[in-house]
Amino acid sequence: MAKRQETLEKPQGGWLFKEEPDHYSYDDMERDQTTLWDGIENNLARKYLRTVRSGDRVLYYHTGKVRAIVGEMTVLEGPMADPASADPKSVVVKVKAARRWAQPLTLQTIKEDKLLRTWDLVRVGRLSVVPVSPEQWRRVMELGGFGGRPKP
Repeated sequence: MAKRQETLEKPQGGWLFKEEPDHYSYDDMERDQTTLWDGIENNLARKYLRTVRSGDRVLYYHTGKVRAIVGEMTVLEGPMADPASADPKSVVVKVKAARRWAQPLTLQTIKEDKLLRTWDLVRVGRLSVVPVSPEQWRRVMELGGFGGRPKP
């Protein structure tokens, strides 16, 4: 059986960033409008974050008790050294709020979907930065009630 190779190229679909809502919720994101996305410590998540580029689309996922995609962001600047960290490997990107979802898309719904059940969001739960393929993005948009069309 061939070993699965990870690609760190920018996905055509976008990204999913996870955050504990008690730490920084989508409400906070909307209030602030922009923020530096920081605090990523997992090595693979950092590698992914280093490939994020300005203009990339990002799904905002609440962890903890919520476990759902609750909104979207757009990357304004990225990646750069974390100005608040002494760790030379620490990286951040600047993001802005794009839209809140009227109905969150739960992890349970994602796990039950044939296309999405193999997504790294489901398979590799520890990752706080997850690539989203074009097919996954379209399916998430459909399940979220957006008909698969990205926001202009």
